Amino acid sequence: MEIERKYLILHLPEHLDAYPCRIIEQGYLNTNPVIRIRRDNDRYELTYKSGGLMTREEYNLPLTKEAYHHLLPKIDGRLIQKKRFMIPLDEHLTAELDIFEGDLAPLVLAEVEFSTEEEALSFLPPDWFGEDVTFSGKYHNSNLSRIESSL
Repeated sequence: MEIERKYLILHLPEHLDAYPCRIIEQGYLNTNPVIRIRRDNDRYELTYKSGGLMTREEYNLPLTKEAYHHLLPKIDGRLIQKKRFMIPLDEHLTAELDIFEGDLAPLVLAEVEFSTEEEALSFLPPDWFGEDVTFSGKYHNSNLSRIESSL
């Protein structure tokens, strides 16, 4: 189960280069249900996500590099490329700050994952977070992958 809130980011936090950064590219074989392939640095995976906005079923399966590259030409829409910075918010919450590249730039989003829906609904974001877009499917990566998607 994935429980997360998603926010637009209006200004980046200070000292961004001090946080761990991952290079991610992902494409979608299907968007309803979501079937995604992803390269996350040197790790490859296939993901299934159910419908939903804040809470969804999610299953991740490992892929080999070769399997990833075999599936890559089969994606629908654009290949999403982004840098993900992992920014601790407190002792157990982390903001995953995504800075999109290519034709999705200058989009910047942050996601925070939670253990329970109650925790997610009571979350108070830091001041560098902008609009809460959790309940707008517009900012799901599967929707951003569609070529006709515009922000």
